[in-house]
Amino acid sequence: MLKKIQLLLILTISALASCKVENKGIGTALNSVSADDMKKYISVIASDDFQGRAPSTTGEEKTINYLAEQFRLLGLKPANNGSFFQEVSLIKLTADKSMKLDISGEKIKLSLNYSDDLIGGTPQVKDMIKIENSDIVFVGYGINAPEYNWNDYAGLDVKGKTVVMLVNDPGYATSDTSLFTGKAMTYYGRWTYKYEEAAREGAEAAIIIHETGAAGYPWAVVQNSWSGPQFSLEDNDLSKSDLQLKCWVTTEAAKKIFKGAGLDYNQLTQAASKRGFKPVDMKLKASISFKNKAEHTKSNNVVALWPGTDRSDEYVIYTAHWDHFGVNPAFKGDSILNGAVDNATGTAALLDIAKAFTSIPVKQNRSILFLSVTCEEQGLLGSEYYAHHPLFPLAKTVCDINMDALNIFGRTKDMTVVGFGNSQLDNYAVSVLKKYGRYASSDPTPEKGGYFRSDHFSFAKVGVPSLYLSDGVDNVEHGKEWGLATSEKWIMENYHKPSDNYEPDKWNFDGMIDDIKVYFEIGYDLSISKDFPEWNSKFPFKSLRDKMMSK
Repeated sequence: MLKKIQLLLILTISALASCKVENKGIGTALNSVSADDMKKYISVIASDDFQGRAPSTTGEEKTINYLAEQFRLLGLKPANNGSFFQEVSLIKLTADKSMKLDISGEKIKLSLNYSDDLIGGTPQVKDMIKIENSDIVFVGYGINAPEYNWNDYAGLDVKGKTVVMLVNDPGYATSDTSLFTGKAMTYYGRWTYKYEEAAREGAEAAIIIHETGAAGYPWAVVQNSWSGPQFSLEDNDLSKSDLQLKCWVTTEAAKKIFKGAGLDYNQLTQAASKRGFKPVDMKLKASISFKNKAEHTKSNNVVALWPGTDRSDEYVIYTAHWDHFGVNPAFKGDSILNGAVDNATGTAALLDIAKAFTSIPVKQNRSILFLSVTCEEQGLLGSEYYAHHPLFPLAKTVCDINMDALNIFGRTKDMTVVGFGNSQLDNYAVSVLKKYGRYASSDPTPEKGGYFRSDHFSFAKVGVPSLYLSDGVDNVEHGKEWGLATSEKWIMENYHKPSDNYEPDKWNFDGMIDDIKVYFEIGYDLSISKDFPEWNSKFPFKSLRDKMMSK
């Protein structure tokens, strides 16, 4: 018995000693995460010299070369056969802004102007777009979702026609939990899906009605995000479809169209949120013609590897997009969209976390891939390209940890897990946050569809478990109400606007540094684990992962 007790004491002391060694190593890494480094990186990435980091510009060249050099200086390896770059083939389309969308009918002759009334372009790779007298059909939310027993296109032939639809999905409008997922947006509520479905149905034109609450951002964001050059992957379905026009119109413009058709806008949009809604032929015609400049071009993901030891063929990925919107001459005065918060902060965090990993005395088991992707602002194109052209096998990819627009408002008691409950990765986040006396919270504004709006979703769609943490709202000093209101105010005033500038005197870096340490520790815990976290049973892409891992 005495020998057993002595053996137990020896094992306990040994375990504690081991923990101290490990904690000392982690402490060194955590201490390397600093506001000074973040300020240094962000001041460069978000500088006017980088010209807003638009893809396929001088701004891109400066950005990706800077990132590659910083990764090299930290001692990371180029991850793509000796290169820090993964080339992404793109189509760049620039529609003539003098376009006008003409709506005609028995009681209406309406001309909608670019920017004030509509923002749009074409997915087609051709020099001229012309649509003449296309029949207009209101298709509600433009959704075909068999799993929700919902099809706005049921029994309808829209080939050669123009479809008008609402943004978001029926659950948002009604907050009815029996419709889709209630207030929380599903992928069917995203503008990307709506254009894709309209194309699959054979529509000639697709018009989404903007509404600030349902979209999650004001009309100014549409103006800034979808005017000027638009990119798509070279091999994409929309350019192969019959869809000639995809555009947004303001709520005010939509009401004019409905009124001209003799339809009550409020009544009909409410009806579209109820089961049994039938599409409405608006008895109107749409016409538009505009020049379109089509170019084949290239952009780049930046890929840097910190190899592991005994399980170096297994990978934990950190992602953050480097791109933003470049220069928009339509803005008087400051015309550079620097994207300091979105997403110079996340890009800088990749560098700081890479530095943390290189600071650990005992190297981690699994390899860490730092992936700074292009064209997130164009529809997650860079991450989608990687997900379909991975440099390392997806079956050996443990997960993706995504960082997009970090905290500039101070310390919080929480961090938001966007898509909380989707996978076992949440357990890692909960555990690390608990260590710091913090907690994981669900997305406070799920109606905005945040889960579908950043690069982790590209990995989720191919089955790779992904974790998207965002800044919390439970501000240590001011509380939840202040935290949420401050975040919303920033979005309305600065999101996708030239005012998203680097302002070190106004930013509070304390919360950002706290959060970066959490990102690091989650990745570190996964890098020394043998586990492959799984999707939870109800997640729609779980079957893809199961199939991938069974081979």
